[in-house]
Amino acid sequence: MPQIHGYHAHVYFDAQTIDQARALCEAATAKFEIQMGRVHQQLVGPHPDWSCQLAFAHKDFADIVLWLALNRKELVVFLHPLTGDELADHTAHAIWMGAVRPLNLNVFER
Repeated sequence: MPQIHGYHAHVYFDAQTIDQARALCEAATAKFEIQMGRVHQQLVGPHPDWSCQLAFAHKDFADIVLWLALNRKELVVFLHPLTGDELADHTAHAIWMGAVRPLNLNVFER
């Protein structure tokens, strides 16, 4: 069983939903111990849409995930643990809220 060192939640958005996504991420950081990444208006890493990353600890997982589920509205949120195995974290260990989006797994070529 791999050790989990934390989690990332990636909030996906587009030009029409950027303000909603930014507000969601900022509200999450105000409520929880979360590190908010940049609001990327371009594709980054394996992500198929523009996104903003939220990083948080294992101890906060349940509270943050429940809050995101209730507050994301139509935004897609992609969650994954940080185990050190990037490919497995983004595939086998992935959790989706909303539509499952196709990731660019070529970035994890071994």
